[in-house]
Amino acid sequence: MGKIVRTTVTTLFLCLLFPIVFSTSNDRLVRIGLKKRKLDPSDLLSARVDSKEGEALRGSLGKYHHHGNLQDSKDIDIVALKNYMDAQYFGEIGIGTPPQKFTVIFDTGSSNLWVPSSKCYFSIACYFHSTYKSSHSQTYKANGKPADIQYGTGSISGFFSEDYVTVGDLVVKNQEFIEATKEPSLTFVLAKFDGILGLGFQEISVGNAVPVWYNMVNQGLVKQPVFSFWLNRNPEDEFGGELVFGGMDPKHFKGEHTYVPVTRKGYWQFDMGDFLIDNETTGFCASGCSAIADSGTSMVAGPMGIITQINHAIGASGVVSQECKAVVSQYGDKIIDMLLAKDQPMKVCSEIGLCMFDGTQGVSMGIESVVNENDRKASGSLRDSMCSACEMAVVWMQNQLKKNQTAEHILDYVNQLCDRIPSPMGGSSIDCKSLSSMPNVSFTIGGKLFELSPEQYIVKVGEGDAAQCLSGFTALDVPPPSGPLWILGDVFMGQFHTVFDYGNMQVGFAEVA
Repeated sequence: MGKIVRTTVTTLFLCLLFPIVFSTSNDRLVRIGLKKRKLDPSDLLSARVDSKEGEALRGSLGKYHHHGNLQDSKDIDIVALKNYMDAQYFGEIGIGTPPQKFTVIFDTGSSNLWVPSSKCYFSIACYFHSTYKSSHSQTYKANGKPADIQYGTGSISGFFSEDYVTVGDLVVKNQEFIEATKEPSLTFVLAKFDGILGLGFQEISVGNAVPVWYNMVNQGLVKQPVFSFWLNRNPEDEFGGELVFGGMDPKHFKGEHTYVPVTRKGYWQFDMGDFLIDNETTGFCASGCSAIADSGTSMVAGPMGIITQINHAIGASGVVSQECKAVVSQYGDKIIDMLLAKDQPMKVCSEIGLCMFDGTQGVSMGIESVVNENDRKASGSLRDSMCSACEMAVVWMQNQLKKNQTAEHILDYVNQLCDRIPSPMGGSSIDCKSLSSMPNVSFTIGGKLFELSPEQYIVKVGEGDAAQCLSGFTALDVPPPSGPLWILGDVFMGQFHTVFDYGNMQVGFAEVA
């Protein structure tokens, strides 16, 4: 897929965690009880993060621990996940012999393992986190290959090393990982996680390093090449959920899973059908979209046009798009006439001069100005936004025409949607008192509808009159052929038990128990 912008908005730094109980049972699983302390809602932090080579970092935090009670547990390992007030899930691993502990995000949207290095001397972030000390490990092997991962808010760089990695009761031998020696971004200073353990495919692994999950399978540490997530979305429950390696726990889900094949190795990507608001099509994915199941993203990210419709339906306040209103004002009547004349919708914006048509889709013209470089950039940016606004307007108008709405009603409706276009930085605020009047939304996966209620897709921060409510949806536009694309993060996975079946190259979803 190349470079994907992975947006993490609304990261909630809302818990401090302390291990309080250590115990071992005859199922070979180690359990560590956790205690949490809620912080003030002012600790809400928004971040927009970019990624390179499929790697991504979202501001998120944690400490992790083991828990579980499964039959045939010698072939299944469980890592207990801690709920960060619905914003993020995380766990603890060990690297080296004896194990040095690190807090990591278990991220199905990336594939490398990285932690800060003790050789990180000049980055403040490294002094706020655990660092790997190779001299303290009996199983360390030098590698030295340089590594660099770029992020929208900065970058990390370092070098590869090899050592044993402990995940729950599993010990992965000779695992290649990145020792980060530079973490210049403020994001890393604020974050309370140490690193990331990627559970994606090797195709997006920086340096083509073999992912930890691959080595679990190759070294015969799991009975089945399957892992599964159960995320506990109850913020009052101290237990955050379970990540199960080698199988799944039937106590975590109801009924049967709906499986869909992985369509593009790299991310856990699959084909998704239509997206519905209150059982009505939005039009954008009626012909299909791609989706990624991503445990490392807090929200659900989707095409701007659909997120705008969601914002309109739930009363979320977004950012007014002047470009969108300009398109409606200048070209609205003409677009309606062209659609009524049965012109091809995908060609409409190119025919009125806002986009070019490449045979399959509209593309921004990026017209250059002859005045100077700044004018050229400004003109190109304006054309890009006008093209995008036009394409959204066409889909919205086409949907309304199918309902036999009048031109006056359609133009008024589309103008309302323009007011609901979400901020490119993410989060849209909601009136907490209006949840009962909000619609359900549904994803079509494998021919089945997976429905979320307002209580499930709204993130509530704080208590009582001080509570803030935020939409669990954020906008992410990925153009064809890779897009339109959905990223189904914790808001979705928290309601549907998710199975990552590496052996059969498929992803499965079932209602959580």
